[in-house]
Amino acid sequence: MSKPDSLTLETTHYVRDNCLCLAAQRAARALARRFDEALRPLDLTNGQFSLLMSLNRPAPPLMKDVAHVLAMDRTTLTAALKPLQRRRLVAVRPDRSDRRGRRLALTAAGKRLLVKAYPVWARTLEEIERTLPDAAGLRAGLWTLS
Repeated sequence: MSKPDSLTLETTHYVRDNCLCLAAQRAARALARRFDEALRPLDLTNGQFSLLMSLNRPAPPLMKDVAHVLAMDRTTLTAALKPLQRRRLVAVRPDRSDRRGRRLALTAAGKRLLVKAYPVWARTLEEIERTLPDAAGLRAGLWTLS
């Protein structure tokens, strides 16, 4: 069987209307915009909020563990940390047991900002969830894919 030289417009529409990846990407961008708008008065993006929240632990986590939680590679995480370090919201220190490893910690300023940002995030989440027929089911389904 030979491969076609072109695809029909109907095929293009079928992919547009049925592609889970496209739907997830579009939804992720729309959600990111909503959270970015809500967090803008605090000079935070939704990605920065998630990164700060991932550091809200009793002990500073290793960079590799944070990268795993956020589904990022270490290079991307390093780039995302730079503006937060410049703002003195996050401290990056060598791991005591393995000097090659890096531990990430919220600073006092980072903790204060996270305390201010959380209610904004929670309110935005609640607003978005009210528009969805089954937010819990959607969340569960997305987690099964990651």
